[in-house]
Amino acid sequence: MSKRFDTLVVGAGPAGIATAVSAADAGQRVGLVDDNPSRGGQIWRSGASQPAAARNLLAKLDAASVVRLQGWRIIDSPTRGALRAECENECSDLFYGKLILATGARERFLPFPGWTLPNVMGAGGLDAMVRGGLPIDGKRVLVAGTGPLPLAVAAHLARRGAKIVAICEQAPMRRLIRLAAHLLNEPAKLLQGMEYSAATFSARFLTSCWPAAAHGKEKLEAVTLERNGKQWQEHCDYLACGYHLTPNLELPALLGCRIDDGFVVTDDLQRTSIEDVYCAGEPTGIGGVELALLEGQIAGLAAAGETEKAMKLAARRRRKLGFVRALRDATALDPRLKALASDATLVCRCEDVSFGALRNHANWRDAKLHTRCGMGPCQGRICGAATEFLFDWNPTSAGSGARPPVFPARVSSLAPSIEMHQKETQ
Repeated sequence: MSKRFDTLVVGAGPAGIATAVSAADAGQRVGLVDDNPSRGGQIWRSGASQPAAARNLLAKLDAASVVRLQGWRIIDSPTRGALRAECENECSDLFYGKLILATGARERFLPFPGWTLPNVMGAGGLDAMVRGGLPIDGKRVLVAGTGPLPLAVAAHLARRGAKIVAICEQAPMRRLIRLAAHLLNEPAKLLQGMEYSAATFSARFLTSCWPAAAHGKEKLEAVTLERNGKQWQEHCDYLACGYHLTPNLELPALLGCRIDDGFVVTDDLQRTSIEDVYCAGEPTGIGGVELALLEGQIAGLAAAGETEKAMKLAARRRRKLGFVRALRDATALDPRLKALASDATLVCRCEDVSFGALRNHANWRDAKLHTRCGMGPCQGRICGAATEFLFDWNPTSAGSGARPPVFPARVSSLAPSIEMHQKETQ
């Protein structure tokens, strides 16, 4: 089975939804594919807590003539102008005239002793579990990492009745002050930050601070915190820890899009280095929902040939890029975090590969060949970002990680690609 679209959008988060609506309104036959069963991505997954802007855009999507392929995963690009997608027991080739990548981002996790204990989890992961029904009322939660997400999660958990032991931000105060200055030009973000602070006013906010170790017999019982060379323990039921976001670059890398300094390179119309392929949202730079929505609109209009309208929005986008740079500077990881893992600390949880087994390898590919690091079910999505920081490796470079399948897939779904490759090499 195959499906054909004028514009195919990968990712149903804010950027992808904005893209699909804009392209559909411009008369395009649009397909929107996402591996989640419902639209909204990671940030708009809960209907009751969605902001008004989210509800309005989702309503527009529901009213638009967009073919939605929810629960489908892109696994390959068998030929130019086509992506292969898999859903449960079904496989389909999706053909497109224009392709827009809005693949979003995920949390970055850094290994430290005890980080694999039950109840040690990503900030976004704990937040999602609580939204899904995990009881958190009265639980002691320590939130740590860097970027806006830990503070947002702490605020949500506090509203649900959690006792926030502390919010530990690895960045120093001077960098946060510089970032706050940029928020004066972003009133919506400033107001949101004030709301988060109000919800967590009783919690300690510690800068230049991070978890050095987690302790417990069967599950988390305490966390050793480190700040300015001093260490102490805090007892808690949960540790929510995430070191900002890292973009999902597997598909852009597979297609050959130019990636520079960890992000997909685009022009003012969100066009990548590959003809007829666009990119919007977090893969072009971590800048928040407002920027993602703007880039999505630009990409959708540009793909539909509405260049003049897209260029007007591009001028607004350029004015917002200062915040992207400021946020990136503020969340730059402290080099001392590289020293947290011991030789016995697992880095690749899927394949049980330790820090000691990795540190003598020259690059990501060499480590994969000798240790199977990155070859488990997550396909390097967790350990890849960690080794990028720990060892300066590049998991998405040519010859390292940019190869199909993008996600684990059935052999039957890959068989047509195998047959095609065999014919091409004969």
